[in-house]
Amino acid sequence: MEQILRNFFLFLSKNKFFTKLAKKYGLRFGAGRFVAGETVENAANAIQQLNQKGMAVTVDHLGEFIDSKEEARQAADECVEMIKKIAEQNLDSQLSLKMTSMGLDISEQLVMENMRKILDAGEKHGVFVTIDMEDYERCQKTIDIFKELKEEYDNIGTVIQAYLYRTVGDIEELNSYRPNLRLVKGAYKESPKVAFPDKKDVDENYKKIIKMHMMNGNYTAIATHDDEMIQYTKQIEKEHNIPRDQFEFQMLFGIRTERQEELVKEGYKMRVYVPYGDDWYGYFMRRLAERPANVAFVIKGVFGK
Repeated sequence: MEQILRNFFLFLSKNKFFTKLAKKYGLRFGAGRFVAGETVENAANAIQQLNQKGMAVTVDHLGEFIDSKEEARQAADECVEMIKKIAEQNLDSQLSLKMTSMGLDISEQLVMENMRKILDAGEKHGVFVTIDMEDYERCQKTIDIFKELKEEYDNIGTVIQAYLYRTVGDIEELNSYRPNLRLVKGAYKESPKVAFPDKKDVDENYKKIIKMHMMNGNYTAIATHDDEMIQYTKQIEKEHNIPRDQFEFQMLFGIRTERQEELVKEGYKMRVYVPYGDDWYGYFMRRLAERPANVAFVIKGVFGK
């Protein structure tokens, strides 16, 4: 049943009709738990509250199914505005973004133009930028863009997904760039031709890349809500004397908030991924796909009023 629900919500996440409908009706049906609001001001307020609890943030202006150059440029301008807001309010926050929101499906030239605009603003204001990873179809393009931009900028990182067969090879290839990587299990529905279909294999591969990247001496963001993976990271830290300023834990806004606070109290760097914007539907569906408990929360929120 859990796998059926996961597949159902992942299918819905790619539906353009429902995406447009969600934009029209705003943050309803429980999405407000996982999304900080629709505006820069909403996001800044959420970041400030998390900072006061000792947590760092990476903020993401949500955007999927960008169909025009104008939309992509507007998305880039929104990122620049967020960077300025972070600097203006002295917030402890980085920026995350997706290549599709920058126009990846339209033109690589457009993507590079938008990325350089954002990274220039990030350099000016001291804000680090992470390129989120999307589905397998866009994986190689995203890595190629990251490598090209890493030659020009220091304030850039990207994301590697443990459920792909290619991932260990990607970690090995990227090592020469001394990359700052966020390591995740992966949240898209992929073919068993390119991704591990079984959770146990994904978990084993995740442990493998956590150890590889940390042992390579590169900055590692372990993005997980899984206590087994958190404990494994702590074990690697102790066994190999990894300094705590070489890695951090990351979790999603609105999920396992008590655990986030516990890690801060234990002296670990905890960064919360804070999404905002009116294009929240695809992100929200993927969160529902990840955990049945999230679905129960939404049903309770909708019918309990």
